[in-house]
Amino acid sequence: MLDWSGGNDTGPTPRRDAIWACVVRTGEAQAPVYLRNRQLASDWLMDLVDSELRAGRRLAIGFDFPFGYPQGFSAALTGEADPLAMWQWFADRIEDAPKLNNRFDLAGEINLRLQPGGQGEGPFWGNGLTRDIAGLPRRKTQYHNPFAERRQVEYRAKGSFTCWQMSGAGSVGGQVMMGLPVLQRLRREFAPHVSVWPFEPLETPVALLEIWPSLTVGACPDGWIKDAWQVHSVALDLAGLPVADLNRYLTVTAPIALEEGWIFAVEPDR
Repeated sequence: MLDWSGGNDTGPTPRRDAIWACVVRTGEAQAPVYLRNRQLASDWLMDLVDSELRAGRRLAIGFDFPFGYPQGFSAALTGEADPLAMWQWFADRIEDAPKLNNRFDLAGEINLRLQPGGQGEGPFWGNGLTRDIAGLPRRKTQYHNPFAERRQVEYRAKGSFTCWQMSGAGSVGGQVMMGLPVLQRLRREFAPHVSVWPFEPLETPVALLEIWPSLTVGACPDGWIKDAWQVHSVALDLAGLPVADLNRYLTVTAPIALEEGWIFAVEPDR
Protein backbone atom coordinates (compact mmCIF):
# COMPACT_ATOMS: atom_id res chain seq x y z
CA MET A 1 0.00 0.00 0.00
CA LEU A 2 1.23 3.51 -0.83
CA ASP A 3 0.49 6.94 0.59
CA TRP A 4 1.20 9.27 -2.33
CA SER A 5 2.28 12.91 -2.72
CA GLY A 6 2.00 15.44 -5.53
CA GLY A 7 4.68 17.73 -4.10
CA ASN A 8 8.42 18.04 -4.45
CA ASP A 9 11.25 16.06 -2.81
CA THR A 10 10.66 15.93 0.95
CA GLY A 11 14.29 15.53 2.01
CA PRO A 12 16.34 12.77 3.65
CA THR A 13 14.58 12.74 7.04
CA PRO A 14 11.39 10.63 7.18
CA ARG A 15 8.37 12.90 7.71
CA ARG A 16 4.63 13.08 7.26
CA ASP A 17 2.92 14.34 4.09
CA ALA A 18 5.39 12.39 1.99
CA ILE A 19 5.37 9.11 0.07
CA TRP A 20 5.28 6.01 2.25
CA ALA A 21 4.86 2.35 1.32
CA CYS A 22 4.35 -0.89 3.20
CA VAL A 23 4.46 -4.51 2.00
CA VAL A 24 2.70 -7.43 3.69
CA ARG A 25 3.55 -11.01 2.74
CA THR A 26 1.83 -14.05 4.27
CA GLY A 27 0.38 -11.88 7.01
CA GLU A 28 3.69 -10.29 8.07
CA ALA A 29 4.22 -6.55 7.57
CA GLN A 30 7.62 -5.24 6.57
CA ALA A 31 8.81 -1.93 7.99
CA PRO A 32 7.19 1.03 6.16
CA VAL A 33 9.46 2.56 3.52
CA TYR A 34 9.99 6.32 3.24
CA LEU A 35 10.35 7.49 -0.39
CA ARG A 36 11.37 11.13 -0.60
CA ASN A 37 10.27 11.73 -4.22
CA ARG A 38 8.27 10.11 -7.02
CA GLN A 39 11.33 9.08 -8.98
CA LEU A 40 12.49 6.91 -6.07
CA ALA A 41 8.94 5.69 -5.52
CA SER A 42 8.56 4.73 -9.17
CA ASP A 43 11.84 2.80 -9.16
CA TRP A 44 10.86 1.09 -5.88
CA LEU A 45 7.56 0.01 -7.42
CA MET A 46 9.26 -1.33 -10.54
CA ASP A 47 11.65 -3.40 -8.44
CA LEU A 48 8.79 -4.67 -6.26
CA VAL A 49 6.63 -5.79 -9.19
CA ASP A 50 9.59 -7.38 -10.95
CA SER A 51 10.68 -9.35 -7.88
CA GLU A 52 7.15 -10.54 -7.06
CA LEU A 53 6.52 -11.68 -10.62
CA ARG A 54 9.84 -13.52 -10.72
CA ALA A 55 8.92 -15.24 -7.45
CA GLY A 56 5.59 -16.34 -8.90
CA ARG A 57 3.55 -14.34 -6.39
CA ARG A 58 0.40 -12.29 -6.92
CA LEU A 59 0.42 -8.66 -5.84
CA ALA A 60 -2.23 -6.09 -4.99
CA ILE A 61 -0.95 -2.51 -4.91
CA GLY A 62 -3.10 0.23 -3.41
CA PHE A 63 -2.67 3.98 -3.98
CA ASP A 64 -4.45 6.70 -2.02
CA PHE A 65 -5.48 8.92 -4.93
CA PRO A 66 -8.36 8.78 -7.44
CA PHE A 67 -7.90 6.62 -10.53
CA GLY A 68 -10.50 8.64 -12.44
CA TYR A 69 -12.38 11.93 -12.57
CA PRO A 70 -16.11 12.74 -12.55
CA GLN A 71 -18.08 11.58 -15.54
CA GLY A 72 -17.41 13.42 -18.79
CA PHE A 73 -13.92 14.73 -18.02
CA SER A 74 -11.96 12.03 -19.83
CA ALA A 75 -14.14 12.32 -22.93
CA ALA A 76 -13.78 16.11 -22.98
CA LEU A 77 -10.00 15.89 -22.52
CA THR A 78 -9.10 12.91 -24.73
CA GLY A 79 -12.16 12.24 -26.88
CA GLU A 80 -12.67 8.91 -25.10
CA ALA A 81 -14.67 8.07 -21.98
CA ASP A 82 -12.05 5.42 -21.15
CA PRO A 83 -10.18 6.59 -18.02
CA LEU A 84 -7.07 4.70 -19.11
CA ALA A 85 -6.87 6.95 -22.18
CA MET A 86 -6.72 9.83 -19.70
CA TRP A 87 -3.86 8.08 -17.87
CA GLN A 88 -1.88 8.09 -21.11
CA TRP A 89 -2.84 11.73 -21.80
CA PHE A 90 -1.31 12.79 -18.50
CA ALA A 91 1.71 10.50 -18.95
CA ASP A 92 2.43 12.26 -22.28
CA ARG A 93 2.31 15.75 -20.76
CA ILE A 94 3.47 15.66 -17.15
CA GLU A 95 7.05 16.79 -16.55
CA ASP A 96 8.40 15.61 -13.23
CA ALA A 97 11.71 16.08 -11.43
CA PRO A 98 12.42 15.79 -7.68
CA LYS A 99 12.23 19.54 -7.11
CA LEU A 100 10.14 20.74 -10.05
CA ASN A 101 7.03 19.64 -11.94
CA ASN A 102 4.41 21.21 -14.20
CA ARG A 103 1.18 20.15 -12.46
CA PHE A 104 -0.12 23.70 -11.88
CA ASP A 105 0.68 24.83 -15.40
CA LEU A 106 -1.00 21.78 -16.87
CA ALA A 107 -4.11 22.39 -14.74
CA GLY A 108 -4.28 25.93 -16.13
CA GLU A 109 -3.86 24.67 -19.70
CA ILE A 110 -6.69 22.17 -19.22
CA ASN A 111 -8.97 24.88 -17.81
CA LEU A 112 -8.32 27.14 -20.80
CA ARG A 113 -8.89 24.25 -23.18
CA LEU A 114 -12.20 23.13 -21.66
CA GLN A 115 -13.83 26.49 -20.88
CA PRO A 116 -15.89 28.24 -23.58
CA GLY A 117 -13.99 31.21 -24.92
CA GLY A 118 -10.75 30.10 -23.29
CA GLN A 119 -11.45 31.95 -20.03
CA GLY A 120 -10.23 29.21 -17.70
CA GLU A 121 -11.71 29.27 -14.19
CA GLY A 122 -12.39 25.53 -13.95
CA PRO A 123 -12.61 22.63 -13.43
CA PHE A 124 -9.27 22.91 -11.55
CA TRP A 125 -8.55 25.54 -8.92
CA GLY A 126 -5.81 26.26 -6.39
CA ASN A 127 -2.59 27.77 -7.74
CA GLY A 128 0.03 26.92 -5.12
CA LEU A 129 2.88 28.86 -6.77
CA THR A 130 3.92 32.47 -6.21
CA ARG A 131 3.58 33.31 -9.91
CA ASP A 132 0.21 33.64 -11.59
CA ILE A 133 -0.86 30.91 -13.99
CA ALA A 134 -3.23 31.66 -16.85
CA GLY A 135 -6.49 29.79 -16.43
CA LEU A 136 -5.85 28.52 -12.88
CA PRO A 137 -7.56 30.56 -10.12
CA ARG A 138 -5.87 30.68 -6.75
CA ARG A 139 -9.11 30.23 -4.83
CA LYS A 140 -12.56 28.90 -5.45
CA THR A 141 -14.02 32.30 -6.33
CA GLN A 142 -15.46 33.23 -9.72
CA TYR A 143 -15.06 29.54 -10.41
CA HIS A 144 -17.13 27.48 -12.82
CA ASN A 145 -16.89 23.70 -13.05
CA PRO A 146 -18.53 22.11 -16.11
CA PHE A 147 -18.33 18.68 -14.42
CA ALA A 148 -19.62 17.21 -11.18
CA GLU A 149 -17.79 18.39 -8.08
CA ARG A 150 -17.19 14.81 -6.90
CA ARG A 151 -17.20 11.27 -8.20
CA GLN A 152 -20.10 9.09 -7.15
CA VAL A 153 -17.93 7.01 -4.82
CA GLU A 154 -16.77 10.13 -2.96
CA TYR A 155 -20.31 10.81 -1.78
CA ARG A 156 -20.07 7.45 0.01
CA ALA A 157 -16.51 7.78 1.33
CA LYS A 158 -16.48 9.95 4.43
CA GLY A 159 -13.60 12.42 4.46
CA SER A 160 -12.61 12.10 0.81
CA PHE A 161 -11.76 15.21 -1.21
CA THR A 162 -12.49 16.56 -4.67
CA CYS A 163 -9.87 15.91 -7.34
CA TRP A 164 -10.24 19.44 -8.75
CA GLN A 165 -8.42 21.17 -5.85
CA MET A 166 -4.72 21.57 -6.68
CA SER A 167 -3.39 23.22 -3.49
CA GLY A 168 -4.30 23.91 0.12
CA ALA A 169 -5.56 21.69 2.92
CA GLY A 170 -7.22 18.54 1.64
CA SER A 171 -6.03 18.92 -1.94
CA VAL A 172 -5.58 15.71 -3.93
CA GLY A 173 -5.58 17.20 -7.43
CA GLY A 174 -1.79 17.24 -7.61
CA GLN A 175 -1.55 13.68 -6.32
CA VAL A 176 -3.78 12.48 -9.15
CA MET A 177 -1.87 14.32 -11.87
CA MET A 178 1.52 13.21 -10.59
CA GLY A 179 0.38 9.68 -9.76
CA LEU A 180 -1.38 8.55 -12.92
CA PRO A 181 1.77 8.77 -15.10
CA VAL A 182 3.57 6.48 -12.63
CA LEU A 183 0.74 3.96 -12.81
CA GLN A 184 0.73 4.18 -16.59
CA ARG A 185 4.45 3.41 -16.58
CA LEU A 186 3.75 0.30 -14.48
CA ARG A 187 1.09 -0.81 -16.94
CA ARG A 188 3.42 -0.27 -19.88
CA GLU A 189 6.51 -1.90 -18.38
CA PHE A 190 4.72 -5.00 -17.09
CA ALA A 191 2.01 -5.51 -19.70
CA PRO A 192 0.15 -7.88 -19.85
CA HIS A 193 0.66 -8.71 -16.16
CA VAL A 194 -1.09 -5.66 -14.64
CA SER A 195 -4.83 -4.97 -14.29
CA VAL A 196 -6.49 -1.80 -13.01
CA TRP A 197 -9.57 -2.18 -10.83
CA PRO A 198 -12.40 -1.58 -11.55
CA PHE A 199 -11.65 -0.71 -15.18
CA GLU A 200 -10.28 -4.14 -16.12
CA PRO A 201 -10.97 -7.73 -15.04
CA LEU A 202 -8.54 -8.87 -12.33
CA GLU A 203 -7.14 -11.75 -14.35
CA THR A 204 -3.46 -10.87 -14.02
CA PRO A 205 -0.86 -11.42 -11.27
CA VAL A 206 -0.72 -7.69 -10.40
CA ALA A 207 -3.77 -5.60 -9.46
CA LEU A 208 -3.81 -1.83 -8.96
CA LEU A 209 -6.42 -0.61 -6.46
CA GLU A 210 -7.56 2.80 -5.28
CA ILE A 211 -7.63 3.06 -1.48
CA TRP A 212 -8.68 5.66 1.11
CA PRO A 213 -6.95 4.90 4.44
CA SER A 214 -9.24 7.16 6.47
CA LEU A 215 -12.07 4.69 5.86
CA THR A 216 -10.62 2.10 8.21
CA VAL A 217 -7.45 3.37 9.94
CA GLY A 218 -7.77 4.53 13.53
CA ALA A 219 -5.79 7.13 15.45
CA CYS A 220 -2.03 7.11 14.94
CA PRO A 221 -0.21 5.61 17.95
CA ASP A 222 2.61 7.48 19.67
CA GLY A 223 5.97 6.97 17.99
CA TRP A 224 4.55 6.54 14.49
CA ILE A 225 4.51 8.95 11.56
CA LYS A 226 0.87 9.13 10.47
CA ASP A 227 1.45 8.21 6.82
CA ALA A 228 3.64 5.24 7.78
CA TRP A 229 0.99 4.04 10.23
CA GLN A 230 -1.72 4.31 7.60
CA VAL A 231 0.02 2.22 4.92
CA HIS A 232 1.06 -0.33 7.55
CA SER A 233 -2.52 -0.63 8.83
CA VAL A 234 -4.22 -0.74 5.43
CA ALA A 235 -1.79 -3.36 4.12
CA LEU A 236 -2.41 -5.61 7.12
CA ASP A 237 -6.17 -5.08 6.94
CA LEU A 238 -6.39 -5.91 3.25
CA ALA A 239 -4.12 -8.94 3.57
CA GLY A 240 -6.27 -10.27 6.40
CA LEU A 241 -9.65 -9.91 4.69
CA PRO A 242 -11.65 -13.13 4.28
CA VAL A 243 -12.12 -14.08 0.64
CA ALA A 244 -15.87 -13.46 0.86
CA ASP A 245 -15.30 -9.85 1.98
CA LEU A 246 -12.63 -9.32 -0.63
CA ASN A 247 -14.97 -10.51 -3.38
CA ARG A 248 -17.81 -8.36 -2.06
CA TYR A 249 -15.73 -5.21 -2.15
CA LEU A 250 -14.38 -5.98 -5.61
CA THR A 251 -17.80 -6.64 -7.12
CA VAL A 252 -18.74 -3.16 -8.29
CA THR A 253 -21.15 -3.30 -11.22
CA ALA A 254 -22.37 0.31 -11.37
CA PRO A 255 -21.55 1.58 -14.90
CA ILE A 256 -20.34 4.92 -13.49
CA ALA A 257 -17.45 3.09 -11.74
CA LEU A 258 -16.03 2.01 -15.10
CA GLU A 259 -15.46 5.66 -15.96
CA GLU A 260 -14.88 7.35 -12.60
CA GLY A 261 -13.22 4.54 -10.65
CA TRP A 262 -14.10 3.30 -7.17
CA ILE A 263 -12.43 3.22 -3.75
CA PHE A 264 -11.71 -0.25 -2.43
CA ALA A 265 -13.72 -1.10 0.70
CA VAL A 266 -16.51 1.35 -0.10
CA GLU A 267 -19.62 -0.79 -0.29
CA PRO A 268 -20.84 -1.03 -3.90
CA ASP A 269 -24.40 -0.27 -4.91
CA ARG A 270 -26.73 -3.22 -4.96
